[in-house]
Amino acid sequence: MSRYRSFVALGDSFTEGLNDPAVGADGLPVPGGRFRGWADRVAERLAALDEEFRYANLAVRGKLIDQVVADQVPLAVAMRPDLVSLCAGGNDLLRPGSDPDRMAKKLAGAVRELRAAGAQVLLFTGVDPRDTPIMRHARGTFAIFYMHVRSIAELHGCHLVDQWSMQGLRDWRAWSDDRLHMNEAGHRMVAAKVCEVLGVPCDDEWRVTWPPRDQADPRAKRREDLQWARTHLGPWVMRRLRGRSSGDDLDPKRPELKTFS
Repeated sequence: MSRYRSFVALGDSFTEGLNDPAVGADGLPVPGGRFRGWADRVAERLAALDEEFRYANLAVRGKLIDQVVADQVPLAVAMRPDLVSLCAGGNDLLRPGSDPDRMAKKLAGAVRELRAAGAQVLLFTGVDPRDTPIMRHARGTFAIFYMHVRSIAELHGCHLVDQWSMQGLRDWRAWSDDRLHMNEAGHRMVAAKVCEVLGVPCDDEWRVTWPPRDQADPRAKRREDLQWARTHLGPWVMRRLRGRSSGDDLDPKRPELKTFS
C-alpha cells in the first residue's frame, strides 16, 4: 500500500495537463477537450496501490504564482491531503520585469503553510530554456528562481523534481506545437520522474534519448518559426497586453478530493 492515500495538485497549465489529451477506452480523445497530464498519470499509479486513494487537481492554465497561492493553497490546506504538488511561477517568469526573489518568498510562505498542515510537498524546477528562442533571453532569471526552489525544498524537507537536468525534455519531440506546453511524451517523462522521486512503481522511463533527426532546412525552419509566431506567440502577447489569461473563467478539472477513477 502506498504511503500517499490522498494527493492534491496545484499550479497552472503544466499541472492541469496541457497538451496531453485524455483518451477513452477506445484510444480516442475524450469529448470536451479534457487533458490528462503528468499529475493524472501519477494519480493513476498511486490509485493502483490503494483502492481508497483520493485525488484533486486544482491547477488552472495561465495562473500566476500570486493567484495559485491565494486561490489554491488554502483549499489544499483545508483538504489535508498526504501529498501536495506545487508548481507555479512559469507564467510570471515569461513576463518582463519578473522578480524571482519576490516570487521565491511567496512560494516559501505557501510551502510553510502546507507543511504546517501535515502534507508532504512536491516542488519542481523548470526545464532549461536555453533552446527556446524567446525564453532563453531570460535564462538567468529562470535559473535564479529555480535555485530558490531548490533551497526551499531542502530547507522545508520537500520532494524535488529537477526538470532542469532532464535532457530528454530539451528535445522538441517532447513538446506540443505551441512550444510552451509538453505533449503526451513530455508528460509521461515528468510522471516517471515524479514516481521515482516519490518511490512509486512506474513502467515509463524519464531518461529518454531521442533518435537523431536530419538537419532541418534553414528556410523551412524560418517558415515554421513565422507560422508559430502567428498562431501561438501573437495571441499570447495580445492576451497579456489586454490583461487576459487563457484560464480566465475556467474551473479546475478535479476541484474535490475524491476517489480516483
